[in-house]
Amino acid sequence: MTPGPGELATALEGKGYFADEGLCTAVHLALRLGRPLLLEGEPGVGKTEVASVLSRITGLELIRLQCFEGLDSGQALYEWDHPKQLLHVRVAESRGEDPGDLYREEFLLRRPLLRAVRAERGAVLLIDEIDRADNEFEAFLLEFLGDYQITIPELGTVRAGTPPIVVLTSNRTRELHDALKRRCLYHWIAFPEPGRERAILRASVPGLEERAADGLVRAVQRVRRLPLLKRPGIAESVEWARGAVALAEGGDPWPLALRRALGLLIKDEEDTRMLLGHAEDVFSDA
Repeated sequence: MTPGPGELATALEGKGYFADEGLCTAVHLALRLGRPLLLEGEPGVGKTEVASVLSRITGLELIRLQCFEGLDSGQALYEWDHPKQLLHVRVAESRGEDPGDLYREEFLLRRPLLRAVRAERGAVLLIDEIDRADNEFEAFLLEFLGDYQITIPELGTVRAGTPPIVVLTSNRTRELHDALKRRCLYHWIAFPEPGRERAILRASVPGLEERAADGLVRAVQRVRRLPLLKRPGIAESVEWARGAVALAEGGDPWPLALRRALGLLIKDEEDTRMLLGHAEDVFSDA
């Protein structure tokens, strides 16, 4: 029985992930309909963590395919173990035996997509940062995403006995093909509204007092409104809070601790100069 959006929200929160109604609904429908879930959004808003927390909730193995430029089907689907095949041939020849068929299961290297198809109990498959892969790579995914199957010419078509839960993430560095999007349920993860970000910080940062969390969230929200090259995500705000708490525990007053820990929030020199130019506005009541 697929949990409803409300039950999912509770289960996710129990694992430390605070999702809004829209994301919970998208995850619910993806599970209910057996569709891949395509998540887009700014870096650091928690796209990758969705797959990780679904793995923990369901108890299924998390299989990750990290995409990059030049990724090919052999690295994602399967490869033949040529050294093992060659060794088998040499051993057979030394014994005067026929090496037999070299294209069988024992010589097959299972890469992430084939591992997900072959997982008996099912699996959570994370195809991370699909926008970093080449356009051509998306074509290799279409058969898999449409029917959860892979065609191996030497062995035939391999279908998933238990379809995997598939989560694709994209930072939108390029536009994805319509054919891939049609096979997925789509959801954009925005930066969290203040109340949800406060809840995330209080759950993730031991020792962070409520007033400090309020001030930090106000500061982060203002920082994100600046014309920065890279706006900080949830991951950066959590690390900023942890750094500021560590400095505050060492004796720094809270506003100074926030300023001194800025390297955990902003990771670009131009953005740092931009922020310091607006420091009075950002930190006025932090």
